[in-house]
Amino acid sequence: MEPLQLREVLMFALALVMVVVAVALAPDQIQTLPGCNSTCGNIQIPYPFGVGNSSTQPQQPCSLEPKFDLVCNNSNSNLLWGDLTVLSINVQAHQMDVMFWVAGFCNDSDYNNPWITTADFSISRKENKFLTVGCDSYGLLNSNYDNRTYSTGCLTKCYGNNVEIDNGTCSGIGCCQVDIPPRMRNITIAAEAFSNSTRDCSHSFVVKQDSYNFSTSHLQSFPYETLPLVLDWTVGERNCRSFESSRSEYACKDHSYCNDTDTDIGYRCTCDSGYQGNPYLGCTDIDECKTGIHTCISEQHCRNTDGSYKCVCLEGQSGNGTKGEGCYHKNAVTKVVIGIASAIVTLFVATTSLYLIYQKKKLSKLREKYFKQNGGSILLQQLSTRENSSQMTQIFTEEQLKKATNNFDESLIIGSGGFGTVFKGFLENNKIVAIKKSKIVDESQKEQFINEVIVLSQINHRNVVKLLGCCLEREVPLLVYEFVENGTVFDFLHTQKKVDSETWKIRLRIAAEAAGALSYLHSSASMPIIHRDVKTANILLDNSYTAKVSDFGASRLVPLDQTEIATMVQGTFGYLDPEYMRTSQLTEKSDVYSFGVVLVELLTGEKAHSFCRPEEKRSLSNHFLSCLKEDHVFDVLQVGMVNKENEKEIIEVAILAARCLRLNGEERPSMKEVASELDAIRQKEMHPWINRDQNVEETQHLLHESSSSIYERDEDSCSHQNTGYDSIRDRILFALDNGR
Repeated sequence: MEPLQLREVLMFALALVMVVVAVALAPDQIQTLPGCNSTCGNIQIPYPFGVGNSSTQPQQPCSLEPKFDLVCNNSNSNLLWGDLTVLSINVQAHQMDVMFWVAGFCNDSDYNNPWITTADFSISRKENKFLTVGCDSYGLLNSNYDNRTYSTGCLTKCYGNNVEIDNGTCSGIGCCQVDIPPRMRNITIAAEAFSNSTRDCSHSFVVKQDSYNFSTSHLQSFPYETLPLVLDWTVGERNCRSFESSRSEYACKDHSYCNDTDTDIGYRCTCDSGYQGNPYLGCTDIDECKTGIHTCISEQHCRNTDGSYKCVCLEGQSGNGTKGEGCYHKNAVTKVVIGIASAIVTLFVATTSLYLIYQKKKLSKLREKYFKQNGGSILLQQLSTRENSSQMTQIFTEEQLKKATNNFDESLIIGSGGFGTVFKGFLENNKIVAIKKSKIVDESQKEQFINEVIVLSQINHRNVVKLLGCCLEREVPLLVYEFVENGTVFDFLHTQKKVDSETWKIRLRIAAEAAGALSYLHSSASMPIIHRDVKTANILLDNSYTAKVSDFGASRLVPLDQTEIATMVQGTFGYLDPEYMRTSQLTEKSDVYSFGVVLVELLTGEKAHSFCRPEEKRSLSNHFLSCLKEDHVFDVLQVGMVNKENEKEIIEVAILAARCLRLNGEERPSMKEVASELDAIRQKEMHPWINRDQNVEETQHLLHESSSSIYERDEDSCSHQNTGYDSIRDRILFALDNGR
């Protein structure tokens, strides 16, 4: 062989060896400790996991700690963690895929409930789902760790409707699924069937996302005994902060950091930015120039650095070498700069004046557009038909209200709900106001906005919040009210720490004033007004605890020749009139029912409806009426509020509340009668010598008669009556569920 040819062969061989060595030492290939098996069959075994001990001295364990010990079954090349088959291990994601058993139930003698002890590993909530397959079936996923147990699950009932089962989709019929709660460890799975089920077997399992496709054939014969499941793992049992003083037991090696942001036990190691590899063995630098992970013009303009890179220009060029700015010859810089500067100056001078004129016209047209869009024309037409309406409402500019609220600073939000958010504002004359901004701009919002302005513009009552004005020249319409500084009655009731007889005096005055305001709306306004959302959250209190009824976005004007209005049911759960919900016919008595619930709140200090209470007490009005019927009304009154002096008037208010809560609207008193009776009770409270001769026994007799009259059409037991009220409550819940 010629010397030249031999030299070329040797050079080629040397280059080949270097390539092989480079591949062997590539960061993504160094995954195990020296002398440890890196694979079992075709499954990679990355450190901190390991099988047995190293074959090299000092023959240390191949895993970081015992919970990462694996076993390789050489007979079938299966990699095992305990008795679970391992499918894959991902160090970057800190996850391990295993095969786990399916729970099954066919009859009382043919069932299995699989379990797994996961140590510090947890069932991945992001990568898994819990499913139950079957008809008339339900499944449970239970977690027991550190003496704490909690469960989740789902159920599916077919009721014989096989047509409703979607093949290929776990839609809830024949197959149901739920998300995995966080930090589930040491799990057990149970598949069950309802006692009267005549269906085939039930199966429940945790499965990796997209690893199972439901088929209707699985209802008769389920084809899987095991399915893939994803486990999240961490290192150790300490958090990152515990290693700040001593890093001797720190598992994160070179160019990696400790991360415990979403862990409750242990921590994870992650390579620093610009590095790659196994953080538990040490990360190595990424050559961004060769991998193409850079923003330079080309690899020729890229220079790799430790953990990063930089872009450069070649000799004789200027610039930063990036794809954005690039590189250019130095002698062309001056000409380019002068040309660009001249063009910019000319263009700026020519367009600035035109732009300012255009913007001014555009802003003017935009404000005019918003004025019309927000119903300004309709609003002005409505207000113009009312005497002195222009004196009652002021038109504010957008700039005025922006300045008043510091550009609608979120720290000035004092309430939200219904149809908007309310901000506290400071006008230029130092007057404090409340500014309401609608949440969404659509047709229904515009109608509610116009409705509220029209309703409030004709009301003049000390116990109704006063409308000062509005702003129409922006996309979201604004209303400006007087500021009522002491919050709502709802807040007042549920934040009071001390309750005594003085508390009752304040609550009685609030009830009388709110009733007077509603009576005014029903009887004394130029056109009767039904509020339609009476509740404690819509009754405000000033510094002297004077009540002011607010939030008229849902209100309706009633023509003088009508007594009821057909309308879509609207209001707040717990306060809604059952007759209104049943018939969709809105009457003044609908407000009376809602006010009855307010009276019960004032008497009991409890919320109108709460799922935190036992089922029979969730509806406050139902529970109150039940106690009233059984002459146990004092059991439901707020503790500490009743004494001998106010016992009689509290009972009278309880009777009045019960009359307001009658199911038949015609049997309820009018708001005028309610206000009159509350004023009479207050007069007795302020002048206790009135009717002193009527003793408590007579009052108790009156209470019994009143409670009996409420139920006069049904002589059955209290439990039967409660069933009647529960059926109404159930219809409310059903209606709400259907609305989702």
